[in-house]
Amino acid sequence: MSIDIRRHHTLGLAKAREAAEFIADHLDDQFDLQSHWNGNTLHFERFGVSGRMEVSDTEVRLHVRLGFLLSPLKSRFEREIHKYLDEVLGA
Repeated sequence: MSIDIRRHHTLGLAKAREAAEFIADHLDDQFDLQSHWNGNTLHFERFGVSGRMEVSDTEVRLHVRLGFLLSPLKSRFEREIHKYLDEVLGA
């Protein structure tokens, strides 16, 4: 089961990376996700979930793959992701 989200922004690359880091920190607090950067892509994972957030100067793309056991939490993950994207990128 996967979650795919694209969001346009006007922050520029540096601020968008800061926003992605902010989101990753909060998702780590909520879901115990570990993350690391590879170029402008933030990779994250924990048992049962993995994904990446690709950041450009105009767009953030998020792909999350949930394992079978976490599939029932898909809507919770989506709510939290949209909440943080709205907060840091604007609604």
